[in-house]
Amino acid sequence: MKDRSTRPGWRATLTLLAAAVIVLGACGGGRENGQNVFKPNGTAAHKINNLFTPVAFIAVGVLVFVVGLLLVAVFKFRERPGHPTNVKQVHGNTPLEITWTVIPALILAVIAVPTVSTIFDLARKPTGNVVNINVVGKQWWWQFEYPQEKIVTADEFVVPVDTQVRLTLRACDPTLGQSGYTACSVIHSFWIPELAGKQDAVPGRTSHLNFKADKTGTFLGQCAQYCGLAHARMRMRVKVVTVAEYADWVRSQQAGPAQPFLVDGKAAPGAASLIANRYQCTNCHIFDDSKKPSYGPNLTHLASREVFASGDYPLTRDNLVKWVMDAPSLVPMESQKCLEPPPATCVGMPSFTKHLPAGRQPMSKQDAETIADYLLAHK
Repeated sequence: MKDRSTRPGWRATLTLLAAAVIVLGACGGGRENGQNVFKPNGTAAHKINNLFTPVAFIAVGVLVFVVGLLLVAVFKFRERPGHPTNVKQVHGNTPLEITWTVIPALILAVIAVPTVSTIFDLARKPTGNVVNINVVGKQWWWQFEYPQEKIVTADEFVVPVDTQVRLTLRACDPTLGQSGYTACSVIHSFWIPELAGKQDAVPGRTSHLNFKADKTGTFLGQCAQYCGLAHARMRMRVKVVTVAEYADWVRSQQAGPAQPFLVDGKAAPGAASLIANRYQCTNCHIFDDSKKPSYGPNLTHLASREVFASGDYPLTRDNLVKWVMDAPSLVPMESQKCLEPPPATCVGMPSFTKHLPAGRQPMSKQDAETIADYLLAHK
């Protein structure tokens, strides 16, 4: 007797069951990543969702209809004993061909009207009380500059609830002059799904993204365009707070560092001296002025943020010490030549324990802890 499991029908059934298990498993609940387009919390996200939902139903209806016709054709007209192998052809049936040409065109026309309307609505420049923020996509982190408030921060930014926000996106930082354009030859894509749609940041071009959050909270996003080695770790977050809390945050960011960085024009003893002299961190970062952009993140008020390292790690002392000593061990970066003199170039934070130039001593954990403690005092 032939084993039923070897029959073609059973093999097809088992294949379908395996596929169903995989699909259903993918639909299962898991850890919420805070990037759910089906949970809109802003006016722009609501408009996108309101457009997507009916279009999705139309698309599913077309899919079911087309696949249904395909299945009917496959099973009804399959080759079987006692049935003709040449079925009746419909090629040249003018009414039928006109029908299946006109119906899809009408469906696309119906979808196009609200789609184009929504695109123009989302792109319209907001008026009135607007928070303007310049966003620069770098490798591999985001810089946020408030031109009116004169604040520069990184990885996360803060906005007031129920207030229009206009982001101006670039892939290069024009405030840094020519040096700011030397490592910006890649496209980034800014996306915080629960607040707004995607918007590319393209070298040499300026683009805009508008949103207004309708509830307080922290909303997560990330770069949605492959941009190099650490693309998958290039995250960002926006903290939506009350108007009063936003005003307090602005005042705190506009203040100077909690501990002096310069004394009589020179780096203060201790952590500042390590930062400026021994490890030359000031070549890429700024520690005492939250108004200035820099090649690396402005660290004047690092401790006011909840995350660091492109938004990938919680800002804790242990994480920060590890980062200061050997950042590429936490986030992939091209660090092998970072500490070598020109013309050597690299992208990202250097390692102070590996790939060191000849004769250079690795950073001690005590120095890393001293620097971390200094940065964590800057709220």
